[in-house]
Amino acid sequence: MANLILDPRDQRFVLYEMLNVEELCKAPLYADFSRDMFDMALNEAEKFAASAIFPALAEGDREGCRLEAGNVFVPKCYHRCMQIYREGGWGTMSVSPETGGQGFPHVISVAAKEWFSHNTAFVNYVSLTEGAAHLVEVYGTEVQKKKYLPKMHASEWGGTMALTEAGAGTDVGNLKTKAIRQPDGTFRLQGTKIFITAGDSDLMENIIHPVLARIEGDPPGTGGISIFLVPKYLINDDGTPGKRNDFTIGSLEEKMGLHGSATCTINLGDNGECCAELLGEERQGMKIMFQMMNGARIGVGIQSLSSASIAYLHALQYAKERLQGSSLMEMKNPAAPRVSIIQHPDVRRMLIWMKAHTEGFRALLYFAALCADRCLATDDEAEKDKYNGFLEVLTPICKAYCSDMGFRVTETAIQVYGGYGYCAEYPVEQFLRDEKIASIYEGTNGIQALDLVGRKLGLKKGMYFMNLLGEMGLTIAKYQPALPDLAPDVQAAMNILAETAMLFAASGKAGKFLIPVANAYPFLMLMGQVVTAWLLLWEAGVAKEKLAAPDGGGADKLFYEGKVATARYFIKHVLPEVDAAAKAIKSEDVSMMEIADEAFAS
Repeated sequence: MANLILDPRDQRFVLYEMLNVEELCKAPLYADFSRDMFDMALNEAEKFAASAIFPALAEGDREGCRLEAGNVFVPKCYHRCMQIYREGGWGTMSVSPETGGQGFPHVISVAAKEWFSHNTAFVNYVSLTEGAAHLVEVYGTEVQKKKYLPKMHASEWGGTMALTEAGAGTDVGNLKTKAIRQPDGTFRLQGTKIFITAGDSDLMENIIHPVLARIEGDPPGTGGISIFLVPKYLINDDGTPGKRNDFTIGSLEEKMGLHGSATCTINLGDNGECCAELLGEERQGMKIMFQMMNGARIGVGIQSLSSASIAYLHALQYAKERLQGSSLMEMKNPAAPRVSIIQHPDVRRMLIWMKAHTEGFRALLYFAALCADRCLATDDEAEKDKYNGFLEVLTPICKAYCSDMGFRVTETAIQVYGGYGYCAEYPVEQFLRDEKIASIYEGTNGIQALDLVGRKLGLKKGMYFMNLLGEMGLTIAKYQPALPDLAPDVQAAMNILAETAMLFAASGKAGKFLIPVANAYPFLMLMGQVVTAWLLLWEAGVAKEKLAAPDGGGADKLFYEGKVATARYFIKHVLPEVDAAAKAIKSEDVSMMEIADEAFAS
């Protein structure tokens, strides 16, 4: 096995054989690129991951972060990673050349970042910086862009996303941080933010915090929230960092995983001098922050894909090397030789389950990134709207389905290892610890489900959702002749998905709002399974075409056969769960709401 981070053959398959991403190069926006350039970037990403990012994974976990004299110090090994990241320009892969970036398609940037994101603790520092810089690029004044973007794009200055407060996590509108208007048009902030990922570090000479706060006198709720830029060090006229701004790092959270990622409590304005600049317009904070959060939700999907991929590949290698038990065919022969555990049916079941989900995540996230590129690369408003619609509907799936099932993949990897997987001697227990947070931050998965059911299904009067179903139907029809035993199953599951969505719509019109609300999460998981089945069927259809070629798939024959077998396993063994979920939803049972609070336990 070439590496234990991700399968580069599968990555190339999704990019070039399934999604045909080199077609992007025909668009003027990406005309300067080619497949050779894409491959060069991915090869460099692989080298960087193998030489620095992966070796820092366990070391960073052991060392963790420390808070001394108000400053956070990250694991020493991260500094080498940061230097290589900075020198390689990885932070500006998909940033437009007009603002100092390289202009790569987002799908290639996502593919490159997949190589790094297994080490989420390190990647958090750079990914949040890129997200914060994007906000400045889109909403900042020319003065703010000039002041902040060059250093942030160069990964010399960091960035965060400072939303959460005690009592105002999911309920952002309840925040208490206030912004006090100054005569010169600037603001002073007072309040406390908690759970701020990468809230401070010694990796960068300055950190720019986008902070949600309410200007004194503005209305309560989310409609009264604005967003501000709060630098750790105020900026001198010559662009260099000046005096320390009036906020402190109150504490670092002790966490289950991601020990190298500083999760900070930030106390703003204890002395009344926390200087802040308004970003965008007043009372537009949530709109602006959601742009960063949508990108962050895709980022969580990438984290989950990376965690699943590395866990699966480690479990696969272990299963091939670990000798235990005899062959099933010689189970009654005490003298039979020991075989590797990959020969045992239950281990093979776990491995193909992990393979199917991991490859499904990859196809989903790359497809979502390609949709973003298609939006940017066309002037046709109808086409732009089509791909934007796909991205809108799929974003909650990318975040919630991938993170929950990605955690299940890491859990299954531990099961493959048996008792050794539970021990720190092997890396899979860290994969699980680091992945668990993915279902919680950037909006819990329950919130993603409510977003899907309460907002995304109804966008453009349901047109975006129906367009996605139409796209899935085209794939099913295309590969029906080659996969007659699989395509009808996916079509049936897609029909169930559509029927369940219609049930929700009818329930809402009838005033039975509890039915869609109480079943939002089961619906999201149902939809995640249907979407995954669609994508795996697509992959199997492409593989069938390769196998039908005169060379029978050539040197990649086993790879293509594996694609077909993986799709068949998922569609025949996992997809039937859709029927049970739909049956439960259609029962209209809301016992979870009817049970009295006191009846949960005496």
